[in-house]
Amino acid sequence: MDTRLNARRTDAYLARLGIDRGAVRPDLAALTLLHERHLRTVPFENLSVHLREPILLDADALVDKLTVRGRGGFCYELNGAFAAVLATLGFAVDRYEARVGPDGDGMPFDHLCLRVQGDGVDHLADVGFGASFLHPRRMEPDVAQDDPAGTYELRSVADGWFDLVEDGVVQFRSSTTPHALADFAGGCAHHSTSPTSPFTQGTICSRATPEGRVSIAGRMLKVSAAGGTTEREVTDDAELLALYREHFDITLEAVPQPLHPR
Repeated sequence: MDTRLNARRTDAYLARLGIDRGAVRPDLAALTLLHERHLRTVPFENLSVHLREPILLDADALVDKLTVRGRGGFCYELNGAFAAVLATLGFAVDRYEARVGPDGDGMPFDHLCLRVQGDGVDHLADVGFGASFLHPRRMEPDVAQDDPAGTYELRSVADGWFDLVEDGVVQFRSSTTPHALADFAGGCAHHSTSPTSPFTQGTICSRATPEGRVSIAGRMLKVSAAGGTTEREVTDDAELLALYREHFDITLEAVPQPLHPR
């Protein structure tokens, strides 16, 4: 059985998202709210890799990182924590392993995404893929579904597998076999340490905003909104650290240095 969080951790998570515990029921409306608030509040980031911090695939530790430490994470952490919170709130949740790339040719356990039931219907949930769908997608094969972030389709490719397609482009190929969080340890270790992983070659910190998206990739600040996108290089360390605080509420003692620079 999946680990259930205690009341303190669950309340801390909901507080970070600005959601009242009493208003949450295990239905599609709550799932949609939780999904969107998570993407707008908790950044997708790989700073732990470059700060040489251990990444623990443990539900309690992951939620504490997001709440007590006020941080974000990458897919294994964000969807790992989200799955634990959802299960604690009464949702039926499964973890799926996905392989990233236009041909679904990434390595096994390249990505962690979720199957969550809302109002009796299975949905794909994913708060750990960076810029992606804002609201959960119905697990209805081969049907285009509009979202504020674009048009998505779960395209059937083989028995038990589907491609997530965004605006006509395959993002990843996912199995529909449920897995334990511990099954993703090898993928997490690879993306945390291997020089062939994009996550070890440079830093990224990014979250959705009501207007679009804000990101810091290395020393580049990128802000997108309806009026367009601005991008500039930040050369001063003090300013860069201030931007992490301003946009992500993350306080760092020093600018993270790439583990395996490009």
